[in-house]
Amino acid sequence: MLELERNTSTYIIGGILILILTFSFAFYILKRLGKDPGNILPVNFAQKIRVPLLIFLASLIAQIAVIGDIFHFEATKKIVGHVSVIGIIFSVAWFLILLFKVFKKRMLRKYDVESTDNLKARKVYTQYMILENIVIFIIVILALGIALMSFDSIRSVGVSLLTSAGIAGIIIGLAAQKAIGTLLAGIQIAITQPIRLDDVVIVEGEWGWIEEINLTYVVVRVWDKRRLVVPTTYFIENTFQNWTRTSADILGTVYIYADYGLPIDALRNEQTRLLNSTDLWDGNVNVLQVTNTTEKSVELRVLVSARNSPTAWDLRVFLREKLLEFIQKEYPQFLPKSRVSIDRDSDSRKNYS
Repeated sequence: MLELERNTSTYIIGGILILILTFSFAFYILKRLGKDPGNILPVNFAQKIRVPLLIFLASLIAQIAVIGDIFHFEATKKIVGHVSVIGIIFSVAWFLILLFKVFKKRMLRKYDVESTDNLKARKVYTQYMILENIVIFIIVILALGIALMSFDSIRSVGVSLLTSAGIAGIIIGLAAQKAIGTLLAGIQIAITQPIRLDDVVIVEGEWGWIEEINLTYVVVRVWDKRRLVVPTTYFIENTFQNWTRTSADILGTVYIYADYGLPIDALRNEQTRLLNSTDLWDGNVNVLQVTNTTEKSVELRVLVSARNSPTAWDLRVFLREKLLEFIQKEYPQFLPKSRVSIDRDSDSRKNYS
């Protein structure tokens, strides 16, 4: 008995020393690889992987001890065996998630979302972001299922979790129909891409940018810095406006109301001068048209183009302000006004009678 306890203690001490040495060596190698710009591993990969690496090595050494029949108590052997198996399963799952994140960053390195023409970059970023969520979800579900299957008493739970088959799967599917529909909507968005990262959209009357696309919800950054959290199913089942679906450039409109006597050509020339004086205009569209008339005024529509929607907004504000100043300064008599006509002869006849 004493000999067995001595062997167990010796193995534990030896296992701890081996764990420290192997972990230190592996950590050093990963750190050196990360410092080399030519390698796929990032600089901080060693720091990110140190915890799952430690769990994996410790679990592996413990599993070797169980196989080598080091523990003389059956209960201890079972506990250590189960804990080491679970440690190996979840550390491997952790490794896979981290490796996929490294792969994603490596692939996205070629695309610049900050560039002016970033349509392709936003498309790829959207696909990889949703794909990352799907991969992580699948890895976690598989890890949980395999971990549960390592226990004989709850093996059936693990099998059910992995296969989702039979009556139980149907009942769970019906009960979680909305949640499953939301997940499928996230996958559908990744494939069909009605929205992409940094798209300009109008949702529920709110104007903003797509900030995050997750499996179950989308975050819209509203222009006043609020965040609108919308279920992914909304973008599949409802109508919404996407201003940057095919390109980032966009047309902006400004409406001006003036008196009938305002010279249109003079205002048109001033608009052209203003556009040529600002970098907000992309040089493509420059139109001024009379789009409506009423008994009191005429409606003038300014149509201009800009490279993206935020710039178009600034350009519209700039033109509205400067054209108004131009009318006030050069043609103040032609601002909208109400006319009253008094027939003096008719009034005098009424007073006489």
